[in-house]
Order: sequence, then structure tokens, then C-alpha cells
Amino acid sequence: MSTPLLEQALGARPAAETTETAAAAHVRDIFNSIAPSYDLLNHLLSMGLDRLWWSRAAQSFRKVLIRPEARVLDICCGTGDMTSALLALRPSNESTCTMCSVQPLTNEPIEPVTGLDFSAEMLSRARTKYPAPLHNAIWVEGDAMRLPYPDASFDLVTSAFGFRNLTNYPAGLAEIHRVLRPGGQIGILECNQPEGLNGALYNLYFRHILPLIGGFISGDRAAYAYLPASVARFPRPPKMLTLLREAGFSNENWDGYLLRAAGLYRATKT
Repeated sequence: MSTPLLEQALGARPAAETTETAAAAHVRDIFNSIAPSYDLLNHLLSMGLDRLWWSRAAQSFRKVLIRPEARVLDICCGTGDMTSALLALRPSNESTCTMCSVQPLTNEPIEPVTGLDFSAEMLSRARTKYPAPLHNAIWVEGDAMRLPYPDASFDLVTSAFGFRNLTNYPAGLAEIHRVLRPGGQIGILECNQPEGLNGALYNLYFRHILPLIGGFISGDRAAYAYLPASVARFPRPPKMLTLLREAGFSNENWDGYLLRAAGLYRATKT
């Protein structure tokens, strides 16, 4: 009996690649190709709910974000929208970004939020949308599987709709665990596969309508066929919570959004 593909390789495989290197290169090519239309399609295909989800996820870590000295890393940051949601909850002073001005002023130095992605085209748009010095963000081109930081560097590591594109989920969690400080938190906002009638309607839209619309607007239908396929092979909440525990995290939980079509995984490095 053959082993299911998900069990053969617990990570992204856009075209059933046999190596992580080949899969990673293909994922990078996909996101470089759809970068020009990525934001428009995200908002359109999610009916604007993506903005609410980013904000809701960021609010979950408010206690960390309001600390001026907290170091925050947003991996697989894409064009920077989750990073900006985190920035909106950071304290501000005269030298920090205008989008953070809703917070009380402080004389303490404010640590920037770091957004990291391995797609140069996506990062180029992040830098254009949220340029320094107006925004207290650092944009880094790098691989989430090999983070360019020493151990125990961050208080919070997040990812929004990008973690499922990693080529090895357990290794990705282990790398996040490595760069978190003791007591640091992880937050992964990801799509999920609903069940029952909701799941049937979701599949109709996500597997058939989304690729048509996304392919028409972006000119790359294959990329928008990959996106629902990547959700289908991504671990369901019980499995992801197990992976978090196995990676050394504790207090792991999942908060389902909108009929459980997406949700936030949270855990702590003990």
C-alpha cells in the first residue's frame, strides 16, 4: 500500500518534487510571479477578511507588542501586511512610524519589527508599501528554514498564510523554536480545511472558482491551483498542535476563524 503524499513529505510540494530544494525553488518562483497582483487578489478572494484576520491575530499578542524592547519577527511576510498589523500595536515615539501613533508615546528605544521572506519580488512590494523611516520595520530577504539569527533572538515569531509553503513543517517549527527566547511565543495564522457542508462549499470555491479568478487576473492559473492544493495537504489542527508539542512548545492552542476556514496557532517556548 502506498504512503499518502502528506506522510511522505510533511511540507510544501508544488509539483510533487522529490527534494526540499526543488520544492523551495518552485515555491519562490510561484510567489515571484504572482507578486504584482498578490495584494489585489488576496483582498478580492478573501472578500476583505484577510485584513480582519491579520488584525485579530496581532491583537492576540498585544501584551508582547506593547513592550518597547520586545523583538518581533514575521516570517514569510510577503508584501508586509501581517508585519504592518504587528507594527500598529507597537509603542511609538517621535522617531517611529506614523502608523503606530495610536499608542502612548515613550522615550524608550522602540525595537523594529522584522519582516522576512525569500521572494525578492514580494519583499520589493513590502518595502514600497511600508518604507523606512515612516514605518519602524526591517525587511530581510531570507529563508525561514535557515533563519539568519542566533539562538534566543526574539520574543515573538509570527507567520500569516505563509508557513504552509515551507518545505518541511517540523524543521520550520524547530527553527522558530531555536530563535525564540525562553518564554517567547509563536503565532501561525493559516488556512484550514472545514468539514461537513461548510467544507463542501469551501472546496467548491477554493478549488474551482479561486483558480479561475486568480489565474485570470494574475495570468498564472497554475499558481492559483497550487494555493488550494497547499491548503489541502497542510496538517489539520490536531496534527499541527502535535507538531508544535514535538518541536518543544507548550500551551499550544488553535483559534478557528470564519467557520474554521482559517485560524491562529499559538504556543510558548518553555
